[in-house]
Amino acid sequence: MRRSAPVVLFAAALAVLMGWYVAYTQRIVRDLRREASRSGQMFAQVYAALGDPSEDAGTAALLDLSRHIREMGVPVIVTDPSGQPTQAANLPFDAPLDDPRTRAYVAVLDRQNPPVVEQGAGTVHYGNTPLVRSLRVIPAVQAGMLGLLLLAGLYGLHVRGRAEREKVWAGMARQSAHQLGTPLSSLSGWIELLAERESDPLTASAVSHMQADLERLERVAHRFERIGRPPRRERVDVGELAERVATYFRARVPTLARRVVVHSSRDPGPLVVQGDPVLLEWALESLVRNAIDALAGRGGQVDISTVALADAGVRVRVADDGPGVPRELRNQIFKAGFSTKEGGWGIGLALTRRIVEENHGGKLVLVPAERGATFDVILS
Repeated sequence: MRRSAPVVLFAAALAVLMGWYVAYTQRIVRDLRREASRSGQMFAQVYAALGDPSEDAGTAALLDLSRHIREMGVPVIVTDPSGQPTQAANLPFDAPLDDPRTRAYVAVLDRQNPPVVEQGAGTVHYGNTPLVRSLRVIPAVQAGMLGLLLLAGLYGLHVRGRAEREKVWAGMARQSAHQLGTPLSSLSGWIELLAERESDPLTASAVSHMQADLERLERVAHRFERIGRPPRRERVDVGELAERVATYFRARVPTLARRVVVHSSRDPGPLVVQGDPVLLEWALESLVRNAIDALAGRGGQVDISTVALADAGVRVRVADDGPGVPRELRNQIFKAGFSTKEGGWGIGLALTRRIVEENHGGKLVLVPAERGATFDVILS
């Protein structure tokens, strides 16, 4: 729904724009018909006055023409030889003829049309009718609509291509999970055979670690099966989930020359949210793995803390004391394909954000810190 929302909004906006354009053109057509009707009446009255021998016929025709000009909305200012306004009509403001605004508006009208000089009557300065001003907007509207349609087409192609790629990747992930099933079953059988020799302490220890790794491989395969499918909604104790992730990495981080310590803490009591435990565990593991990778070759500490929030939410914080994230890269680290590690795929943080924000409606935040990198996962 979130992905289709921009498309739906754009389609609605385009429909409204098209409806407005149709209504606008219809109004323009009505105005043109009204202008044609007035022009016909003006011609008829002129010819009628020419054929009328009475003295008042010409004056009446001129007064009638003046009325039609006013009805057409043409702004007009008549000035004397000294440039002083003597008559005005259809100005966009109410002001007497001696007002400075009236005289200043003469220059505005002259920029629209060249003035007409009539001997004995003065200079007529006139502007455009409301219809002409409206018609000047149409090319800009059409260009804007064409631009929007072009952008919509490009965006549609982009979304379609991305959807196709995600569909392919999801299918490949599920197929990989299916293919992993056979060797995992075989490994499980071999581990059972080795477990029969528990009298050997070294074998027993190896079998214990192999069994843990096998369970992890099975969980990873199960995760790949979930790609591209709707997330589940179950009661998940995020505190227990974070402790399990910490325990897993605590047994596998370097402990010799460059020691990495994984420390975990949590608020007492259940820290329960509605979510998909498989995907949430995947997201936390990605954050912890990034923190451990940042400490590679130098050692340090990774802190995983889970606390209850005042608004009934839960926050999981993963912090390390490594080199941190440069300020200029903070807006790029969540983009798929971006990685600061040589040979990195740039998938971990992008996948984590998608799981937290898109699948669970939470927030993944890079928190400013004096040292290292600190990420907050906020769930409700």
